Amino acid sequence: MSITVYFTSASGSREVKQQQDAIFRFLDSKHIKYFAKDITQTPDLKDEMRQKVGNPKALAPQVFNGNKYCGDYQAFFDAVEDGKPETFFKL
Repeated sequence: MSITVYFTSASGSREVKQQQDAIFRFLDSKHIKYFAKDITQTPDLKDEMRQKVGNPKALAPQVFNGNKYCGDYQAFFDAVEDGKPETFFKL
C-alpha cells in the first residue's frame, strides 16, 4: 500500500497551507513514502478525491493509504495528539 495525499497548491488560505505542510512534514520526518496529488492541476483530480472521500464538498488535504480512506487534517491532528499517527495512516 502507498500513502496518497490530495493537496492544493493554489489555496489562498494560510490555514490550509499549514495543514498540508504539517502532514508532509510528518511523513518526511518518518521517512514514509507518499504520492502528492495536486487537485488544482486537473478538475478530474478534485472529482476523484471527492468521490473517494464520499463527500462532494470535501476540501484538501485528504489522505489515503491505497484505497483506504485515512481522513482529513482534523483526523490526522487528532491521531497525532492521541499519539497514534500510525493508526491514522493505517500502517
